Amino acid sequence: MRTRLLPLLIVLMAAVLLALGVPLAISVARAEQQRVVVDRIDDTARFAALAQFVTESTPGGSRPATTDERLETLQTELTSYHEVYDIRAGVFYRNQIPMANAPTTWFLPQTGEVRDAFGEALLSRRSHDPQQVWPWEDGRLVVASPVIRDGDVVAVVVTDSPTDAMRSRTLRGWLVIGAGEIAAMLLAVGAALRLTGWVLRPVRVLDATTHDIATGRLKSRVAPSGGPPELRRLARSFNEMADHVEDVLEQQRAFVADASHQLRNPLSALLLRIELLALELPEGNEEIASVQAEGKRLARVLDDLLDLALAEHSEADLKVTDIGALAAERLAAWSPTAEAKGVRLEGNCPPTTGWADPVTLSSALDAVIDNAVKFTPPDETVRVTVTSGGGTATVEVTDNGPGLTGEELSRVGDRFWRSGRHQNVKGSGLGLSICRALLAAGDGSITFDHHEPHGLTVTVTVPRSGARKEARPDSD
Repeated sequence: MRTRLLPLLIVLMAAVLLALGVPLAISVARAEQQRVVVDRIDDTARFAALAQFVTESTPGGSRPATTDERLETLQTELTSYHEVYDIRAGVFYRNQIPMANAPTTWFLPQTGEVRDAFGEALLSRRSHDPQQVWPWEDGRLVVASPVIRDGDVVAVVVTDSPTDAMRSRTLRGWLVIGAGEIAAMLLAVGAALRLTGWVLRPVRVLDATTHDIATGRLKSRVAPSGGPPELRRLARSFNEMADHVEDVLEQQRAFVADASHQLRNPLSALLLRIELLALELPEGNEEIASVQAEGKRLARVLDDLLDLALAEHSEADLKVTDIGALAAERLAAWSPTAEAKGVRLEGNCPPTTGWADPVTLSSALDAVIDNAVKFTPPDETVRVTVTSGGGTATVEVTDNGPGLTGEELSRVGDRFWRSGRHQNVKGSGLGLSICRALLAAGDGSITFDHHEPHGLTVTVTVPRSGARKEARPDSD
C-alpha cells in the first residue's frame, strides 16, 4: 500500500510546487527586465534633456555646422555611456540624421525594433515596453524617448542594450528558485514518508498479526501503535475479536479433549465385556469379531481426537535440533515395520540443524512415515531425505504408492478425510491433521505433492533460526 500511496503524494506535492515555482520564475524574469527598462528610460530622459538645448544651426535639422558646447557635452556623455555599459545610444533628428551617437558608426536601421521604437517616439510618446527576453534567448532591449522643444518633437533618443547581464541575473534567480523547489520537494518527500509510515504502521502490524493467527499462533495480538484514531479503534476491535475467537476455539478443544477422555473409560469397559462375551460364544463368531473391530477403531479415533486437541493446545518447546539425527532415529524406529510389510525404507540424513521441538517433530515424522509405509505396496521404496537452504531445514518423505489425484491433494490433511480408494486401510483420517497442528505450533509446515512416476511426496519444513516475528512493522 505504501508503494501506491507514496508516489501519489509525491506527484501531488510536485504539482503544487510547480504551480508555485513557475509563476514565481516568470515574475522574477519580468521584474528583472522591468528594472533594466526603467534604467534605460531614465537614461534616455537624461540624454533628451541634454539634447533639448543643443543649438540647431542648419536648416532641415542636420548636424550643427558650428561647434556647440552642449553638443560636445552630449557626445561625450553618449561615448562614456557606451564605453562603460556597452550600450549603443544616439540622438537622431526627425530625418534620421544623428545629432550625436556612440559609437559613431551606429545609425538608425531601416527596419527592426530600433526603427519601430524611433517611429513611436516621433509621435511624441515613449516606445512600448520591449518583449520579454528569456534566459535562453539572445535578444536586445530597445528604448526610445522624444526630444521636445517648444512642444514639437525635434529629435529622438534611442538606446539599444545587450541583455547578457540581465539574462544572467534572471538565470541566477531561477537557480535559487530551483534550489528552493528541490529543498522543498525533499522536505515534502520526507514528510510524506513520515506521514505514510504513521498512517500505514497500524495496517502493517494488523496484517502481520492476522498472518500469525492464520498460521496457528492464536495468541498474537496487535501491539499498541500510532496512526489515525480510526485505525487504533480497528486494532482494539481486532484484538477483542481475536480474544473471542481464541476463547471459542479453546472451548471447542476442551470439549473434544473432555469428551474423548470421558468416552475412553466406558468404551474400555464395553470392549472388556465384549471380550468376556466372546468367550461364551463359539470360536470364530463373525458378529463378535465385527463388534470388536469397530470398538477398537472407535478407541483409535478417540485417542487421535485427544492427541489433536492436545496438539492444538500445547505450546512447542523450541530449541536448536539436529534434524538429520532425529530423522535417522525415526527411520531406524520404523524399519522393522517396513521390513515386516516388505517395504524398503531408505534415508539420506546428513547433520542439519533447525529450530524445532524434538518431541513434536518426532511425532510429526512418525505420522508421515507411518502414512508412507501404510500406503506403499510390498517391494517398493520409501525414501527420507534431509536438506537445508534458504533459512529452512526440510525432511522430504517420498513413496512409490498409488499417490493422490489433484483434487485429493487439495484435501489431504483435512480432519477425518480419507481417499475413497483407501477406505480399507486402517486409520482415522486424523494423523496428518495432528502432524500439521504439531508443526504449526513451532513455526513449521507440511506440504504434499505428486511423486513421479507415481506416489506421494510429503515435505516437512522447519525454520533454521529461532527469531520469531510476532509483528513486522517495517515491512511494506
